[in-house]
Amino acid sequence: MRTAKAAIYEAPNTPFVLKEYPLRPPKHGEVLVKITMSTICRSDIHSYEGRRPNPCPGILGHEIIGVIDEMGDGIDRDMRGDKLKVGDRITWSEYFFDGHCYYRDVLDMPQKCHGVRKYGHDLAEEDPHFLGGFAEYCYILPGTGILKLPDELSDEEATPINCGVATMVSVTEAADIALGDAVVIQGLGLLGLYGAAMAKARGARLVIGLDAVADRLEVAKKFGVDVAIDIAKTSAKVVVEEVRKLCRPDGADAVIEVCGVPDVIPQGLQMLRTGGRYILGGLVNPDANVTIDANMLVKRWVTMRGIHNYHPRHLIQALDFVVANRKRFPFKEIVDSKFALKDLDTAFKKASERSVLRAAIVPRG
Repeated sequence: MRTAKAAIYEAPNTPFVLKEYPLRPPKHGEVLVKITMSTICRSDIHSYEGRRPNPCPGILGHEIIGVIDEMGDGIDRDMRGDKLKVGDRITWSEYFFDGHCYYRDVLDMPQKCHGVRKYGHDLAEEDPHFLGGFAEYCYILPGTGILKLPDELSDEEATPINCGVATMVSVTEAADIALGDAVVIQGLGLLGLYGAAMAKARGARLVIGLDAVADRLEVAKKFGVDVAIDIAKTSAKVVVEEVRKLCRPDGADAVIEVCGVPDVIPQGLQMLRTGGRYILGGLVNPDANVTIDANMLVKRWVTMRGIHNYHPRHLIQALDFVVANRKRFPFKEIVDSKFALKDLDTAFKKASERSVLRAAIVPRG
C-alpha cells in the first residue's frame, strides 16, 4: 500500500508534525487528488491559535487545488457536466454533504446543512486520513462540488477560488452592489481585495478600503480600491467623517466587513446612508461580541446580514470571475510567498504576523 506525508496539527500553538498515512484506492463517489498547492486562510490561523474549534490531530487547509490521481466509480463529471479523468487539475468546494437536508432541499442553503463537513476540519487518524490541504494528497468525498480548472490559470490564481473568492461572490451578492454604488470594505486581506475587484466589476462608482497594514493600502489600489484609508493613523470618528464626505450625499450604499474585528461594526453602521446594507463576512470566531445602537438599524432602514460559506453556484461564479478578470486585476500577486510542507511553521508565522498576503504550501516544492 502506498503512503503519503501530511503536516499534522496536534494541538493549538504547537509545531506541525510530519507524518505518513496509507493511501487506499478511492471508494464509490470518491476522488484521490495529488495536491499541487494549498494556501493558508485566515481561518486556518484562527484554528491554529486556538481561537476557533478544530479537531486534533488533524490536517488544516481548505484552499486546495490538485491533479486527479485516481477515481472511484460513480463519479465521472464535474459541476458543469464536463468529463473528468486522471490528470485533470481541479478545484472543489470547501465543504461537503451527502444526503437529504431541509436547508438544502427546501431552503436552498446547502452550505448550512446539519452535518455538513469541511476539508481541513477532520481528524487525521480516521479513514481516509487525507482530508486537508497541508498534505501531499487529499480525498474528495461524495457531496463535494468539483470543477475542472482551465490551463491558462496559474496555481496562484486558482488556489484561493474555492474559499476566499467564492465566499466573496456570496458576500457581494448579499450586498446587492449595483451600478453607481459607493462601497466601503473593512479589511484589505485576500477577501477584501477580491471584494473590491468584484464591487468594481458590478459597477461600483467608488470603492473605499480600510486597513491598518500600510503595505495593503497600496496593493489594494491594483484591485479596484479608489481611496485607501490607514485606520492605524486615523481615529474612528475621523474615518467615519472622511467616508461620509466621499460618499455623497448621505453615506455609503454598502459596507462589507471582512477584517474579523467586531469593534469595527459600529463604525461601519455609521458610514451607511439611510437604507444602506451592512454585510458581515469575516467574523468566523465564537464570542465576537460587540455593542451597537439598534435604534440606528430601525431609524435608518439599515439591512444587516451575515454570510458564512457559499452556495455551490458561487464556486462556479468565482472561477468564471477570475478567468474573465485576470488581466484586469493581478490576482496572481495575492499569493506572494511559497513554502514546502516541512516549512509550514514558518509559513504560519509569517501569515499570522501579516508579513505576507497569502502564503502557499507546495507539497513537493
